[in-house]
This record gives sequence, C-alpha cells and structure tokens, in this order.
Amino acid sequence: MKIKGLKTYILPNPGRSYVFVKVMTDEGIHGWGEGTLESQETSVVSAIEHLSGYIIDRDPTRVEFLWQSMRRHGFWRGGVVINSAMSAIEQALWDITGKAFGQPVYRLLGGACRDRIRCYCHGAAPHVREIMGRGWKAIKTGAGGYGKDGRFHEETVIADTVANIAGMREAGGDSLAILVDCHGRFRPALALRLIRALEPYRLFFLEEPVPPDNVEAYRRISECGSPMDIATGERLFTRWGFRTLIEEQYVDVIQPDVTHCGGISELRKIAAMAEIYHIQVAPHNPNGPLCTAASVHVAASLPNFNILEYHDSGPLRDEIQVGPAMKPVEGYIELPTRPGLGVELDEERLKRAPAFKPSNYSSLLDGDGAPADV
Repeated sequence: MKIKGLKTYILPNPGRSYVFVKVMTDEGIHGWGEGTLESQETSVVSAIEHLSGYIIDRDPTRVEFLWQSMRRHGFWRGGVVINSAMSAIEQALWDITGKAFGQPVYRLLGGACRDRIRCYCHGAAPHVREIMGRGWKAIKTGAGGYGKDGRFHEETVIADTVANIAGMREAGGDSLAILVDCHGRFRPALALRLIRALEPYRLFFLEEPVPPDNVEAYRRISECGSPMDIATGERLFTRWGFRTLIEEQYVDVIQPDVTHCGGISELRKIAAMAEIYHIQVAPHNPNGPLCTAASVHVAASLPNFNILEYHDSGPLRDEIQVGPAMKPVEGYIELPTRPGLGVELDEERLKRAPAFKPSNYSSLLDGDGAPADV
C-alpha cells in the first residue's frame, strides 16, 4: 500500500474553525487527521501540503519512519504551524493503519488501560447546575480579570476569580471537580497570590498560571508549598519542548495537545517521560471531532491518564460526521470499536462549506492600553 495524495479542508466554525486532512492510498483506504489552529488555519494547510512531499509513494503504516522524515529532513524544525501539520498527517496515518489491520488505534498502541475516558466541559457559576443536570461531573472555568471594557485588570482578577469559584463550589457541592484555566496571563507573584486565594475551594487543578515562554517560572510555583495540582503544556511541542518541565518536576499534570505536540505517537512518548516522575496527563482538546478521537485513543492506552478536555462547539460538529459521533455520556466517552480513529467525515458536506475568512484576531489590552495575553 502506498500513499497517493492528500486533500485539506478548512471548515468555518464559530469560535474555532477546523482544519482537516484526508490522506489517500492506492488501495482505496484513506485516513483523516486534524490540524486545527486558531488564527493560523491557512498556514497549517500550506505546511500540510508542503509536508506531503515526504509521504507520497510511501507505505502509510510506517508511521514512525514518516514522522521522523517530516521532522528531521526539514532543516528548519519546530513551531506550532509545522507541528500542527505533522500532527494532522500523523493522525491520518494511524487512521489508515488501524483500518488496514481492522483494529481501533488504541489496540495498536498496546491496548486499553481503562474501560472509558473521563472528560470535563466548560462553564461558570451561573451554569453549574444546568451542566451537572446533563451528567457532567467536572467543569473548567477561566480566571477573571477582564472587565466590561474588554481590558485585563490585574487589581481585580483575584477577587473576580474567587467569586466565580466560590459560586461554582456552592452550586456544585463537594462532588464537582472544578478546574481553573489562567491562560498564562499571570506573572509569577500574581499567580502565587491566586493559588493561595483558591486553596480553600479544593480545585482539581489550576492550569497555566504563568506564560509558557519560560518554563523556569514554574519553579517558583512548585516551591510555594501549596498542595494544589498545577497543570500546563498545551503550548509546548514534542518531547524536547516538555523535557525541562518534566525532568524538573515543576508541575503535577501536563497537557500536550495531540493536534499540536506532534501527534499520537509523540503524545504517548511525552506521557511515558512524565510517568517516570509520577506526572499525570490531561490532554488539551478544545478542537474538533478528529482531535477528540485521537486523544481518546491515546488516553485509553496511557497508564498515567488523568482527564480529557471536551468542547462541544455546536451542531456543525455532529453534522460533518458520518455515523454516530464520539461524545461523552455522564462525563465519559466509551472506548471506540470501529477500525482506525473511529470517526469518518462527510466529505461532500465539507466541500459545501462557505469560503473561509481568517478571523479570531485578538485585541485584548491591559488596563493602560498595552497589548495583553489572550
């Protein structure tokens, strides 16, 4: 079996447009992958098309060989665009391989370590009871700080965040797992004050309290003596990007994204490094159905899996899928049974999508008008 071509699709979607790739073979088996990257959709498509030169006329089941070729035979390595393109292609190769052998991907990764995949959704205090009424037992919310003027106000961020978390704990009770995402907006001293303020509310974990650019900043967080679990890693790529964070044991949970970190195999390798240090893995996954499927297969195979993010972006997510959608029930996704990734996209529906128009440009500012982290 040889790879004979690929197609890329950008599907406009409110909040986050999806980027998909279809890899085709001479035996009629095809595979789907996802490289969704907000604000960089056309760049990822261009990178996928460029990387196709490394895989055309090759055996798609030689996943590791092709991944190494895409990474090592390009003199300029790394970056979120190239890694997202590689990740999308790699997912599609696993999809083909699973279909070729008639097995779900997780069975080719060593089999399942668990019977189902625990997930969390997104929400805030006013919506907790309604969300829990739909079966969810874990909810992530964002840290505060942005006022009605759309600007980040450091002087109110801790009070705003505590008010939201207190409301969530009151509405959800002790059984609700509450996760808080800071989106890397806090300098270390402010992050430490937030950690202290949130300790009474027993968070499941606090995510990305400081920017991702300097992982050494997590040393101050880890040395503060708080028992709170700290998570980060959605903006790190490959084993090399995670190395210092893991080896120095700065965090309790890492969050590689299968759509950005290098793909299915790379996520497993990152997780294996983390396992040595008793660090758990909670894959970042605010993307589309193929990213979710790939994350589920990896999560099924990991001994140190923690919890999986799930973002339901509306009816379009289901409309583009052929057959039953992979969705949580009572906060869990059951293990897939179909060969490959277990998700098939409606290509005719993708072809009818409206023309893509770049968006998601942020204009968030600090209180004094300086550009702020999104």
